[in-house]
Amino acid sequence: MAYVARFATSAAKLERYLLRKLRERGWDSEDSENAPDVPALVARFVDKGYVDDAAYAKMRAGDLLRRGYGGNRVRQALGQAGIAENVRENVQPGEAVKRRAALHLASKRRFGPFGLEPLEQAKREKQIAAMLRAGHTFDHARAMIDAPDEDRAHEWVAEVEELDDDDFA
Repeated sequence: MAYVARFATSAAKLERYLLRKLRERGWDSEDSENAPDVPALVARFVDKGYVDDAAYAKMRAGDLLRRGYGGNRVRQALGQAGIAENVRENVQPGEAVKRRAALHLASKRRFGPFGLEPLEQAKREKQIAAMLRAGHTFDHARAMIDAPDEDRAHEWVAEVEELDDDDFA
């Protein structure tokens, strides 16, 4: 109960945590008559509302997007947390949020137009690769890195903000 009170978590993460703690304390998984029923305990926490996968997914997606990660990285992180596919699809960001995240990452890491010096081809490719690893699409990475200046990068984001405004950023 202390773990759930202290940390936001998904049902799958809670179950993995509890099973790991039992193993660390010497519970033998072979001893089935004395072993606690961890899935039932997690189900009770979900029923009581202590664990909510949808709320966790929305919070985690918003956190990753605000830090500059892209939609692919959000989907991957939620999958690792054991969030169901339908819940992951419900919290996928819109185009404007994805562009804001790309802008934030480029600004934070001084990529493309936010850099202090003109880009050479090798450095440009490394910056695009970094944006791809952060979960952005190739089109978004290229648009951000190849923007001629900061104003054009901000305009690229503003092009879709009126059409697709989510509450993640």
